[in-house]
Amino acid sequence: MNVEAEVKLAQKGNRDAFVHFIRYYQGSLYRVAKAILNLDEDCADAIQDTVLSAYQSIHKLRQPAYAKTWLIRILINQCYQILRKRKKIISIQEIRDIPAVSRESELIELKEEIEQLEEPLRMVIILHYFEDLPVKEIAGVLGIPEGTVKSRLHRARQALGDRWNSAERVISGE
Repeated sequence: MNVEAEVKLAQKGNRDAFVHFIRYYQGSLYRVAKAILNLDEDCADAIQDTVLSAYQSIHKLRQPAYAKTWLIRILINQCYQILRKRKKIISIQEIRDIPAVSRESELIELKEEIEQLEEPLRMVIILHYFEDLPVKEIAGVLGIPEGTVKSRLHRARQALGDRWNSAERVISGE
């Protein structure tokens, strides 16, 4: 699908093009919402509010090439608004829709380790590795400098590596 073309059509009022655009990114929207909110009901609310907001303001999108970044930014704002309203603690209990790997037990352990990261580190990991956003776009989505994104990625990788290595040492009896 040519997302940029669909967005341009949606900006001209084509509802079907808007629906195709949203459906194309629905998995990404869910994963990001789940990373922030945890509860499926909250994720559904955030995604619904995001779709409505995006529909109402798609004509304001200046560069259709950055439609995914724009959409995720709206979603993150909606998620944080839900958190403020309900005063919930951010935590992840499971990340779904991660591509299957041959060593499922390691994937489960990795998910658990990602869950333990503090929210700013967890967010950059999810946006970079699961949503395939480059550092520059993550900086734009989160409204932070690129250097901060890089340092958070480094700290998150280091924390995950340290936890992973210490878990392996415990398992092997060292």
